[in-house]
Amino acid sequence: MAVKIRLKRMGKIRAPYYRVVVMDSRTKRDGRAIEEIGKYHPTEQPSLIDIDIERAHYWLGQGAQPTEAVAALIKIVDEGKLQTKEPKTSKKDLYEAAVAAAGGKNDAGTDGPTPRKKAAKKAEPKAEAKADEKADEKTEAPAEAAADEAAKAEA
Repeated sequence: MAVKIRLKRMGKIRAPYYRVVVMDSRTKRDGRAIEEIGKYHPTEQPSLIDIDIERAHYWLGQGAQPTEAVAALIKIVDEGKLQTKEPKTSKKDLYEAAVAAAGGKNDAGTDGPTPRKKAAKKAEPKAEAKADEKADEKTEAPAEAAADEAAKAEA
C-alpha cells in the first residue's frame, strides 16, 4: 500500500482551506484519511500553517511520500520561517478606546447605548405651556406666603 501525505480540500467555492492528511494514494482527493496531521489556510494573511511536525516525521519515517505542496509546507515549519498573525483586538477594547478618545466615561455607567433625546413638540404648545406655568406660579406664590404666616403664628 502506497501512503501519501497530501492536502484534502475543504471550504467553499473561492474560499478553500486544506487539511494535511495521511492517506492511501489510491483514494480520491477528499476521501477517507488514515490520519489528519495539520491544516493549511492559504487565503488568510499571513497563511495559517498548523502541522503536527512529530507525526509528519513519523509518517515520513514509515515511508509515506509527501506531495510537492506538503513538502514545501513541512519545510517551512521545520525551518521556523512561519509567519504569525497578530492577535485581533476585541470589540470591547476598541469601544473603550473610542469612548476614552471621545472624552471620558459613559455618564450612565452602563455598557449599553445612551438613551435618545425625545423629539421636540411643536412650538405653539410650548408657548401655551409656559404661559400656563407663569399663571400657576403667580397664584401659588400668595398662597404659599399665607401658609408660611399661618405656620409662624401657630409657633
